[in-house]
Amino acid sequence: MTPGSDARPHETLPLLAPDVALSMATATVATVEETEWLATGEAIGRIAAANVVSFLPLPPFDNAAVDGYAVRSAACHGQPPFRFPLAGRIAAGDPGTSPASADGCDIAIRILTGAAVPQGFDAVVMQEHCEFDGEAVLVRRRPATDDNIRRAGEDVPHGREIVSAGTLIDPRHIAILAAAGFAKVKVRRPVRVAVFSTGTELRQPGETLGRGQIHDLNRMMLRALLKQPFVQVEDLGAIPDDPQRLEATLQLAAAEADVILSSGGVSVGDEDHMHRLVVEAGGTLDVMKVAIKPGKPLTIGRLGNAVYLGLPGNPVSAFVTFSLFGRALIGKRAGCTMGPPATQPAICEDELIRSPGRQEYQPVRIVGTTEDGLPTLSVIASAGSARLSALVAADGYIVIPAQQDRIRSGQRVTFIPMAAML
Repeated sequence: MTPGSDARPHETLPLLAPDVALSMATATVATVEETEWLATGEAIGRIAAANVVSFLPLPPFDNAAVDGYAVRSAACHGQPPFRFPLAGRIAAGDPGTSPASADGCDIAIRILTGAAVPQGFDAVVMQEHCEFDGEAVLVRRRPATDDNIRRAGEDVPHGREIVSAGTLIDPRHIAILAAAGFAKVKVRRPVRVAVFSTGTELRQPGETLGRGQIHDLNRMMLRALLKQPFVQVEDLGAIPDDPQRLEATLQLAAAEADVILSSGGVSVGDEDHMHRLVVEAGGTLDVMKVAIKPGKPLTIGRLGNAVYLGLPGNPVSAFVTFSLFGRALIGKRAGCTMGPPATQPAICEDELIRSPGRQEYQPVRIVGTTEDGLPTLSVIASAGSARLSALVAADGYIVIPAQQDRIRSGQRVTFIPMAAML
């Protein structure tokens, strides 16, 4: 690790373990402070800016969980069936006031699902266990207190927190906010991410390629990965390997963005200018080399108030490093804690021999399932860091620890499903 203007050559820096690199990178990332109020139904995919406490108990009143008959359990003497005069009907939305007893006798009330249980009644007998007999109801089973009644506050008591600050709001949170009566919710403003690619060889999709030229795919891929309601993308285009133009782009991005995301130009080649330019612009570099494969020349730092994330130019490396590091950094800047992609155990059917030293992410296909439900995986051959066909064909990646030199057929491995990386 080299902060600020450390003049050691990039290639002499030690490789950082991925978890160490991520911890160092996220340690100084600050959350955007600006907030706004959104209609609850419009807050999907945004990040809650404050804890939300319910001022209603949920449910707000005792209500019937089934269609049936409300009775007083203490009135059921002897053995069933029990006969009660029928003294009314309550549907959802009716006030559910308690009627008087009929001639001093205990009564039953027809009640439908969701209706308020009248005061003094402590059980609802489902209609399948009852029989209508003229103006009375025969209850064929002995009810117990609280049978088929959803009590007020049994789901959420009054004053309980229902959404925490930093929550990425999804349809579940919309549901509970609406149930508690919140028409609006306070969220953090979207985090602004400036994206650009570096490389004189880059042309845009649709343009004719000359000799030595390629289409700019990384920027389009990254924009797709960033397509989240809590992210606002500013596309700065493809910038040639011209130090003056790259510096101007960095300065523009730092003035407007919360996160600067570039691809290419972070290795040790003659046209890899990004490390030097970030430092010369007054920035700091916290991470410059990570012990992962693919993606070793990942660079993370700061420029002004913006987090700088420089991804490798190879597309698979850019994809993997964004999934492992970019999501977490942008999430923290936006106010939401995002851990690494979720993993699960699996069985690898193939043998794989490799050189140890870096934690490797190897693309695999799911080819079956074990008797105990674990996915069985097959390694995708020839999966280099520039091979998009392997990325497209993969169902996910297995994680090979840095010091492990082989995977044996039938070995249990750590598997990251592709859905967790998108």
